[in-house]
Amino acid sequence: MITTAFADKVQMQHRLFSELSGMFGKEVPLYDKSLAVNAACNRVVCDLIARLHPGFSVTPEQIERTSGERHGAIRIGRPDEYRWIGRFFAQFAMHPHNFYDMTSVGSKSQPVIATAFRSIVNPEHRVFTSLLMTDYFDPAARERVENLLSRRQVFSDRAKQLIEKAERQGGLDWNEANELIREGTTRIFKWTASARDHRLYKELCDAGFKIAADIACFERHHLNHLTPNTFCMDLYTSAMKFCMGELGEADFKARAATALTRFTAHCDRHMVRLLFRHLTAEQIESFGCGGAGSSDIAGIVEALTVRLTQPDLRLTELKHAGFKDFTEGPSEDTPVLLRQDAYKALTEAVTFHEDDGSTLASSHTARFGEIEQRFYATTSAGRKLYDDCLAQAEADRDKDPGLVKRDFAAYERAYASAFCAFPKSLDGLLAKGLIYGRYSATDKGRGARGSLQTTDLAELVRQGHARVEGLRYEDFLPVSAAGIFASNLSQYGTKSTAAVKPTYTQSMLEDILGVKIIDADGVYRGMHAQSILATYESLGLTSKVPAGTLGELRAAAAVAEAAVVGVERDMPVRGGALAGV
Repeated sequence: MITTAFADKVQMQHRLFSELSGMFGKEVPLYDKSLAVNAACNRVVCDLIARLHPGFSVTPEQIERTSGERHGAIRIGRPDEYRWIGRFFAQFAMHPHNFYDMTSVGSKSQPVIATAFRSIVNPEHRVFTSLLMTDYFDPAARERVENLLSRRQVFSDRAKQLIEKAERQGGLDWNEANELIREGTTRIFKWTASARDHRLYKELCDAGFKIAADIACFERHHLNHLTPNTFCMDLYTSAMKFCMGELGEADFKARAATALTRFTAHCDRHMVRLLFRHLTAEQIESFGCGGAGSSDIAGIVEALTVRLTQPDLRLTELKHAGFKDFTEGPSEDTPVLLRQDAYKALTEAVTFHEDDGSTLASSHTARFGEIEQRFYATTSAGRKLYDDCLAQAEADRDKDPGLVKRDFAAYERAYASAFCAFPKSLDGLLAKGLIYGRYSATDKGRGARGSLQTTDLAELVRQGHARVEGLRYEDFLPVSAAGIFASNLSQYGTKSTAAVKPTYTQSMLEDILGVKIIDADGVYRGMHAQSILATYESLGLTSKVPAGTLGELRAAAAVAEAAVVGVERDMPVRGGALAGV
């Protein structure tokens, strides 16, 4: 009996994102150059870590792999297209996580709802995928938008055949997998610079619906950005501004030195684990204890400056619209969720093809260069505290919006003060129940099995019988993203023009997708609980844990287990409102 060897879906995912990055780099030269700037910054961060933790080393390939963990964004126009994109991502082990109603984020609202596709366990890539809600508009505008969208075909017949075959047989061989990847890079995600109905496009833009125009008027949906992973956000943003001609050399060196000095203060072994997941806890624990003084940092900054002034990184020679004034997310000293920044959206040439056969040369501003740095996943208490702190930080910024340009150091101090309620270390965040952790027993703990008395996790860690790492946040921040949209498009959100603004729910998007959307917080909580249960079992402490506590942990762990089972069950698209599309 001949059995087909299916391509590994996670390997397919890595190849897809590598190919998408190559595609995007050819479309947007500034993106390619930003990757080179990030690589230079990440390299010097690794050099600094090697000074702080003697024994640490990382190969160029490992840096490239970690730097290449990417977040992308794509905007979809029709429900049937959205169903197909979900089925496409499923073939790459990427499944919908969380429901985002971007129509309800206050002044930054946009006419889209969304989910983010990623793997459940140890994700490296994700794609935030929006769907235009045409009923957000008045009936006349809605009809024009839907009519325009109905005339395009983004998914080719061959792409659909490959997806359906993969669903039937459980996968694709590598020849077919590569063919599906090519469908992504040559059609599904590719920029065409070809649009329709310039009048509708202009009316939508003028009315404040630039995102809707970006979705409705183009022949394909295209990547809006493809975000690499940086190891030190403030170093990267300063480097980009320097290369783009927005910072002089002296100011760059001062900001870079400040960023690396702060990084030195925060870069304990937990931070190393957060940045480099290929390193085991045992490897990290074997590192020595070093340090880096101001002269060491000055030398690193000098070497980076030399690299950034090489001809290949003179970004002033490329067309650009500048870099954002400030980073979105928590303050630089608060390692929760994620921080995001971006070079501003580029204005690109577009040709409009009208129904009468005429063409119109125009331009479009939508695609920008986002960057992110990921930190620890927050509990519900941590997320509430974050939201409160962010609201205070934004209110303070609104009182003096010019401060960020007038005195950047003062702006940073003011922004950080709004997040002072957060502990700044993993241990402090765990102690207050603000983030999720992953616990495990040590060899010392397993050797002491039967003699241990305490079930207090912090004490077990302190005694060396257990260890803990923080769970990395792998998802999306709507308010930060809305801030990125607003600053890139020079346009904040716009209210619905429907007689009554519609209400959008997760179940609506699930009906469109044909699968359940995974609650990422439930999975984080479940992974946290699973690790605690396994640690107690390894240490022989389960019988000492109160029954009520065990019940809560088991119930939480079951949620994470159910998410994995649910993905396996829903791999063939379920019936529903869009069955068969």
